Amino acid sequence: MSGETRAAPLRLGSIAPNFQAETTIGFIDFHEWAGTDWVILFSHPEDYTPPALAKHEPEFTKRHVKLIGLSANSIESHDGWINDISEIAGCPLTFPVIGDKDRQIAFAYDMLDHQDTTNVDSRGIAYTIRSVFIIDPNKVIRLIQAYPASTGRNTPELLRVVDSLLATDKFCINTPVNWQPGDNVVVPASVSDEDAKTKFPDMTAVKPYLRFTPLAKADILPRE
Repeated sequence: MSGETRAAPLRLGSIAPNFQAETTIGFIDFHEWAGTDWVILFSHPEDYTPPALAKHEPEFTKRHVKLIGLSANSIESHDGWINDISEIAGCPLTFPVIGDKDRQIAFAYDMLDHQDTTNVDSRGIAYTIRSVFIIDPNKVIRLIQAYPASTGRNTPELLRVVDSLLATDKFCINTPVNWQPGDNVVVPASVSDEDAKTKFPDMTAVKPYLRFTPLAKADILPRE
């Protein structure tokens, strides 16, 4: 990995870099493919790692969230892996998986393992870690997660975060620690008491800086 050029760091609020790539559904321009939907872009260390998001894809689809995976292998290698996923998960994998054998997209999104120098392929190129980027319809990165290759993701947590982001954007609220859809939400401190009482008539103030209001789970999900 010595001598590699590292991309500028991506942060929350960065515009997700665009790219063109071959995927299991054909050649795509990422921003064009994303359209006006939310997107979860995630990486696997390599093909033939356990599936998880395929089982939950319908839940993301309800929320107008597109899934797109990336693995540091060729498209041809992906085909056999996708067949295994369909068999193990008991459902077809319909979202695209990017072939990134030369790690061009992985470098752009800093998905590589700079910690474990042994986690490389036969050419000495680092494998990807388990990165996650949640990207909104304006192509703005709203969440970044990075797991080591040895640790699997928590899919229910990704759904929880998506619901939190949808609620935050729609209602201008915050979600507290361990929040689950249907729990009370927090009225931001930037909203004055007078405005809060008008906008959130069922608000309860525990402290001047800690004001809760109910929010039904059904109100968060996009209308069909």
